[in-house]
Amino acid sequence: MKLSARNQLPGTVELVTPGATTSHVTIRLAGGQTVTASITNEAVADLALAVGDSVFAVIKASDVMVGKG
Repeated sequence: MKLSARNQLPGTVELVTPGATTSHVTIRLAGGQTVTASITNEAVADLALAVGDSVFAVIKASDVMVGKG
């Protein structure tokens, strides 16, 4: 599979937390950091996502926001 997004971070599914319509998927990256994605329950089922699966967090954004308290 080829994607135009350049920010493709390989990792492992650490947790899938289903909700009413969306699930939170936590991905452990190689450096130990985690990324959490909110995707539809249908997408979780279509991808057959399960803890331990090798996946990519694909980030495509036109803006990056930074805040400081």
